[in-house]
Amino acid sequence: MIRATRVIPAGEWSQTAADSVVLDYDRRHRRRLAMTGTQGLAFLLDLGEAVPLRNGDGLELDDGRLVEVIAAAEPLAEIVASNQPLLSRIAWHLGNRHLPCQLLGDRIRIRRDHVIEEMAARLGAVVTPVDAPFDPERGAYDGGHEHHRLGHAHHHNAALDHDDRLEDEDGNHA
Repeated sequence: MIRATRVIPAGEWSQTAADSVVLDYDRRHRRRLAMTGTQGLAFLLDLGEAVPLRNGDGLELDDGRLVEVIAAAEPLAEIVASNQPLLSRIAWHLGNRHLPCQLLGDRIRIRRDHVIEEMAARLGAVVTPVDAPFDPERGAYDGGHEHHRLGHAHHHNAALDHDDRLEDEDGNHA
């Protein structure tokens, strides 16, 4: 099976993609996974360590072709505040709970969670359910540097590594 062993960050590749994979947030952080693109290209994602894939990243195949990563729409809550200080206060509360958040300037997106949605509403926000791709802010300690994104293993944090066993597209271990 052809393998994808390198991630090229979004914006750093320009060739036409041979295929694409549509993945939700949870499925975009893997090390080793059998995948099939939307046009039927079967390949093995085989990285040195688990890498958080972002919308628009390219997965470089052994033969030089690229597969584009597309973030799937999923159920989210969009939080809007009447002013920036209130939005900042809500962002602090979300961060204090270590929740993945997508910061969009005038609004914040989170995964659906009725307890958090109620908290934001009690603080004065308007919370609206949406279906959209989820691309949360990466943590300051996430690494996010080029050498992590390209799949080269320099060090490991066992608490952050995902199971290395091969999974199929439904998340079942082979």
